[in-house]
Amino acid sequence: MAMIDVPLPDADAPFELSLFPLRTVLFPQGMLALKVFEVRYLDLITQCLREEKPFGVVGLREGGEVRISSSDPVALEAVGTLAHLIDVDGDQPGILHVRCRGGQRFALAQPRQAESGLWQCEAMLLDDDEVVAPSPAEQGSVAALNRAIDSMRKAGTLQCLEPYHFDDAGWVADRWCELLPISRAARQKLLELDDPALRLKLVDDFLRQRKVID
Repeated sequence: MAMIDVPLPDADAPFELSLFPLRTVLFPQGMLALKVFEVRYLDLITQCLREEKPFGVVGLREGGEVRISSSDPVALEAVGTLAHLIDVDGDQPGILHVRCRGGQRFALAQPRQAESGLWQCEAMLLDDDEVVAPSPAEQGSVAALNRAIDSMRKAGTLQCLEPYHFDDAGWVADRWCELLPISRAARQKLLELDDPALRLKLVDDFLRQRKVID
C-alpha cells in the first residue's frame, strides 16, 4: 500500500487524535516500523487504513508499551508526531507489520484512555521547521550523514526514507537524532525544539565531542 497524502486538520484548531504511545521518538520524515498485535492497535491501524488518516506517535515517560493492567500508571510526553502509513503487511494472523513516515509534530492535551485501552487526545498541530541551510561550520555533519546513509545502504540496513534534504538543517539534525546513541529523553527534547538551526548546532557539538567529525 502506498502512502496517501490526506488533508490535515486546520493548524489553528484542536482535533481528536488517536495515539500510539511508544518508548521511542518519531521525527518528521523519519521511518517507524511497528509489529502490531494488541487488539486496540490492530483496530487503530485498520481504521487509519480505511479512513486514510494518520495516527499520533507519542513518547511514554512512564508505563509500558504493552498493556498489562488498566491500573498501571502511564504518563505521556506533551509533543508527538503524526504517523502516516506507508505499507501494512497482514500475512500473519493477528499480527500487522506496519511502516510509517513521520509527519507534522503536534501538542497534545487532555489525554484519555477509552474502554478499549486506546489513548486519545485533543491535538494541535505545530509549525513545520523553517527550511534553513546548514552553516558552513556544520558541513562536516552533513558530509558525515551522507557517508553514514551510503554505508547503511550498502549494508542493507538503511532506514532513512527518501527524498534526502542535505541542504535542510532540520532534516539533517533529525536524521542524526535517529542515529546517535542518545537517551530517549534527549531525543524528545530535540523533537520539541522549534529552532532547526539550534537543533543541528547541538547535534554538531555532540558529533565533535565524540570525535565523529573534526
